[in-house]
Amino acid sequence: MDWMLRIFRKLTIVGRGERFKRELEEEMVFHREETAKQFRARGMASEDARYAASRQFGNDVRLRDESHETVAFWFEGMVQDFRFALRQLRKNPGFALTAIVILTFGIGASVAIFGFVDAALIKPLPYKDPNRLVVLFESIPLGPRFHLSYPDYVDWKRQNTVFQSLDVYAPYGFMLTDSDGTHQADGARVSDGFFHTLGVAPVLGRDFRSGEDQKNASRTVLLSYSAWQRRYGGRKDVLGQTVVLDGKPNTIIGVLPRDFHFAPAEPADFWTTSQGEISGCRGCHGLYGIARLKVGVSFQTAFANIKGIADQLARQYPDSNRDQKAYMLPMTEVIVGDIRPILLVLLSGAGLLLLIATINVASLLMVRSESRRREIAVRGALGASRMRLIRQFVTEGLVLVTTSSLLGIAAAYAGMQVIGHSIPKDMMATMPYLRGLGFNPRVLLFACAISLIAGVLFSFTPALRLSGADMREGLTDGGRGYAGTMWRRIGSNLVVVELTTAMVLLVGAGLLGQSFYHLLHVDIGLQPDHLAFLTVGAASNSYDKDEPKIALERRLIGEVSSLSGVKSAGISTSLPIGDGDGTTGFRIVGRPYHGEHMEVAIRKVSSGYFTTLQAQLLRGRYLAEDEDNSKPQVVVISETMAKQYFPGENPIGKQIAFDIDKPKEYLEIIGEVKDLQEGQLDAAPRGAMYVPYNQGPTGFFSLIVRTSQDEESLLPALTSLIHQIDPNIATFGASTMRERIHNSPVAYLHRSAAWLVGGFAGLALLLGVVGLYGVIAYSVSQRTREIGVRMALGAQRGSVYRLILREAGWLTVVGIAAGMAASLGVTMLMRKLLFGVRAWDVSTLIAVAIVLGGCALVASYLPAKRAASVNPVEALRAE
Repeated sequence: MDWMLRIFRKLTIVGRGERFKRELEEEMVFHREETAKQFRARGMASEDARYAASRQFGNDVRLRDESHETVAFWFEGMVQDFRFALRQLRKNPGFALTAIVILTFGIGASVAIFGFVDAALIKPLPYKDPNRLVVLFESIPLGPRFHLSYPDYVDWKRQNTVFQSLDVYAPYGFMLTDSDGTHQADGARVSDGFFHTLGVAPVLGRDFRSGEDQKNASRTVLLSYSAWQRRYGGRKDVLGQTVVLDGKPNTIIGVLPRDFHFAPAEPADFWTTSQGEISGCRGCHGLYGIARLKVGVSFQTAFANIKGIADQLARQYPDSNRDQKAYMLPMTEVIVGDIRPILLVLLSGAGLLLLIATINVASLLMVRSESRRREIAVRGALGASRMRLIRQFVTEGLVLVTTSSLLGIAAAYAGMQVIGHSIPKDMMATMPYLRGLGFNPRVLLFACAISLIAGVLFSFTPALRLSGADMREGLTDGGRGYAGTMWRRIGSNLVVVELTTAMVLLVGAGLLGQSFYHLLHVDIGLQPDHLAFLTVGAASNSYDKDEPKIALERRLIGEVSSLSGVKSAGISTSLPIGDGDGTTGFRIVGRPYHGEHMEVAIRKVSSGYFTTLQAQLLRGRYLAEDEDNSKPQVVVISETMAKQYFPGENPIGKQIAFDIDKPKEYLEIIGEVKDLQEGQLDAAPRGAMYVPYNQGPTGFFSLIVRTSQDEESLLPALTSLIHQIDPNIATFGASTMRERIHNSPVAYLHRSAAWLVGGFAGLALLLGVVGLYGVIAYSVSQRTREIGVRMALGAQRGSVYRLILREAGWLTVVGIAAGMAASLGVTMLMRKLLFGVRAWDVSTLIAVAIVLGGCALVASYLPAKRAASVNPVEALRAE
């Protein structure tokens, strides 16, 4: 019924319009005849009276348009304009398709990147007043963002005067035991007030109660919403059930909200209290702090207060806290600080690409409006009002922009999905704010805003040319030269802007590409080819003593080494290319101690670890398999540790100690190896020590295998073999060293930035060159008569080439020069993203200038060749 009513209304409107036309025509005929009668009554001949009446009455077409606008048949007029716009675009498919494709690229890229920016930087965090949340670290000489010890946390919590609450978290997973055996589960340990500090309440059940993080309290656990749905089917009777984590039963007491995430500890399915992290050891660090500022307390005031407490503790406990300071960051900085510069660079690149696309489409519209000057003048002479012509141009511009916007938004959504799915799973887990990436009101508002700006620009750019003088000149030959000269000026300026923007993007892409290349070729101290690894977790009660752990290591290494295709195997408690955590303080035996803070990374490794990695031995020897607790304790140190603590000395034979008061536990340095990259690829080498796994075995370690075949194909066999040894052993994280390097967070971010900015730069180069070609080609078409005259008077083809190429050359030189100046400023802003290359790298600037200049030369040569082939006789006849 509703559709019938809508059709009836439309037919009524159409019917009213037709009746109005008939009545208007009858009225106009009546008035003309009456006027003609008056002229005949004055003695005029009938034919003269009819012409005089028509002149007095005015232009029929204009009167009809003005009458329609007065009576406001706007819907009919819009339909007519829309149909005419479609006909005009169908008549010029090359123009329409080019403009739509260019604008679609610009809008799509901008909206897609803005979607990521919105998810990471604009969308509010799922906490109460997130701007008042801060994360606390302890700063040591190795760096500013290290763990807290439990006693320091207790003192900070008790002595501060600036925090409404202060809690801690430890982002470590669990070994989950269920009906399928034992396997790794993601999770975190927190103090009892952690979720209260965040301002997050469970959607089912309850939060941790005060005191539930103490050692004698019952063990409880909160589930993430996704774990509740995935593991327990979203059943409400999950409350009170027991889950075994790290061999201990925990009672499920609640479920966290669907939108909750805490990136510093993600991925996390299970959240327990930090009972296992409670230790009276002030030098044992394994916690991070999170605090909520009191109302009215600034970040600077709170930072100063906590630094004062840390300085006091350093004086009070010099053995454990010397040179330890407090460090504090806003929560948002901890969550998105690493990705913010990358996203801003990408958004800037997409914005520049949109700028070039907009300039190109505006240029196309200007050229097209110039080619339609005679048509516009004829329509104006026939009675079309200036407003009527402007409305037509506005309609055509809106058709272009609407089509491009819809296609661009669809392309943006597809681009967001493709980029989101290309992010490695492990890395995506640490960026939970990207979950559900897609359109929301802010992204749609951004898309509408840039579409609206483009619509206004493209609708009124041609309309600005519609003065009365312009329309009169369109009917004369003289107006053509003026229009051509004016367009060459406008087009030349637009081309300079395009080339400048393309230069900036190309330089940025070149520097990011070099950074990524240097990052992948940094010396990491090992040979990554044919290396496979997986993590092993032996958390059952069968491995609660050293002897079964050592027996497991020896059996595992023996049986893995016997597999076909395995050349060697080793284990380590921490793999290279990691977060660089796991440090220890030490003293040098026999050397005066003045309170220096001496701390390096520590790794427990097997005897075959270094040979499997093919690490270079600089001095001494590697570890031996029989070096267990029955033998003197030994250690291998890294090159950086040797340079830092034994400068100009041979460290072999020296002794170090974790506790100088226990001579039996002194470690003798037996070897020095070239630095292994324990931290991320862009981190400076850190000092490290490697102690025998058999002198302090653990239940968690990584198995590393060097193969003589494709290393990835061996991973299933490794997993199967370990489960044959003991089905209760968990294995996870199986991968290759090449994948670990390429999928590391730093490498991924650099690779993504290089590819995306490179893509923007490639499109910018293409659009810039097309824009230059368009301006020069249009210039040639406007100067056909001039070129014909020159050649008729004896000008050679070479002089015509020089004439055209000189014009293009100046534009290219100005664009490249301006681009170099702009590039220096832009690359200084992105220098934090560069690795192994300077922001003002001369070779990159020169290479980009050559590429841009070469492409511009090719684009200019084609119109120049056409100009040189002009036949003077035909050119003059055409005029």
